[in-house]
Amino acid sequence: METISAKELERYARDGRYLIIDLRSVEEYRREHVRGAVNVPQGKFHGELSGKRGESVILYCDRGALSMSVARELERQGYRTKSVVGGFRAYKGIDKDSGRALR
Repeated sequence: METISAKELERYARDGRYLIIDLRSVEEYRREHVRGAVNVPQGKFHGELSGKRGESVILYCDRGALSMSVARELERQGYRTKSVVGGFRAYKGIDKDSGRALR
């Protein structure tokens, strides 16, 4: 498992070749999220990722701890993963500094 910064997440989001997964609740995701991210709340990611092994998956949660844990588990299952250090809160902080819209 690799970790990336919130600033790097912005670059990956613009790239479009990565599956970006928001592990937060549906309500949090609906309020705001990283452009292009899909919402797969923590307890539901297993079934939704089946058949995508080998794909690069970027995970984020609110603060980063959950995404690191899920990334490690997915690595054991054969996925290539990256986890965002500091999670969405760090990303939102970057976004405030740049003045860009989140979605």
